[in-house]
Amino acid sequence: MSADYPKALDTSLSGLDWEDWLDKLDDTADADGYVERLGDAHAAIFIEHKPTLLVTFEAFPGLRVTSPEAQPLGWQLGRALGWSHLCLASQTDSWFREGRVFGYFDRLIDDGFFEEFDQVIFYGSGPAGYAAAAFSVAAPGARVLAIQPQATLDPRMTEWDERFRRRRKLDFTSRYGYAPDMLDAADRAVILYDPEIEEDAMHAALFARGNVLRYRMRYMGPRLDRGLMRMNILLRIIAQLSAGKLDTANLARLYRGRRGDVPYLKALLTRLEDDGRLYLTARLAQRVMRDTPGPRFRRAIRAAYKKAEEQGVPMPPREID
Repeated sequence: MSADYPKALDTSLSGLDWEDWLDKLDDTADADGYVERLGDAHAAIFIEHKPTLLVTFEAFPGLRVTSPEAQPLGWQLGRALGWSHLCLASQTDSWFREGRVFGYFDRLIDDGFFEEFDQVIFYGSGPAGYAAAAFSVAAPGARVLAIQPQATLDPRMTEWDERFRRRRKLDFTSRYGYAPDMLDAADRAVILYDPEIEEDAMHAALFARGNVLRYRMRYMGPRLDRGLMRMNILLRIIAQLSAGKLDTANLARLYRGRRGDVPYLKALLTRLEDDGRLYLTARLAQRVMRDTPGPRFRRAIRAAYKKAEEQGVPMPPREID
């Protein structure tokens, strides 16, 4: 832990609504940075420390789920690595398509803000992943980690994505609009997604660029970011991106953490059961039961062996009743 990290990063922000959360941030960040409200539904929170800057885009409801203290994700890295942090926060999922947000980034560009840092990293997930990619153009040479990002919600481009129909009224055709094009100035971008979610896979395909690594994380579900936090590898992924070490091989090594992640294992088990793969169902469930006993896997073992007996299917030796 950095010995001289800003004391604001110790502040608990839990149990507060949007307005009170911003007010408390404003009080605690004053000595080390600032809070700037960008209209009623967006804000920028800056904490200055060392010359690596992490820029995160985060929706307020998600902060209260992923952090017991309701703190921005970047504060964890600030404590561990001493990085500076700029959080763009939204009251709800907005894709940050707001004129005041555009104007804020315009001012940062005009002031040469990003040029003051040795390295700039953009991060976001889902709608915030879109924003991380889209606004990274403000800092040429930045590195970007976007988890399950949308490329755009413009129905002329993505009419196949029915999940966000009510948000199609947002303007995705003006400035900072089409996220894949905004990555052209990035040094490196990494897109993580679950190919089992067809819409996410199709959006990821739109990000195909020479400076973009797209990596599949199958069976992680619609909240891949929370799964990576649960496995304690998200911050390691960001740190490796900063160090220039985040390639396919290292992502694969980090992703091995899923082997001990019960929600992932349950999702994999369900897929094997749905596909009628009795032998593999039994092997997976028995392996999990050796380390993490649970009724879901015990039921799967019993059901698999019963069906195999009825169908005359060969099975591995039964270890667990």
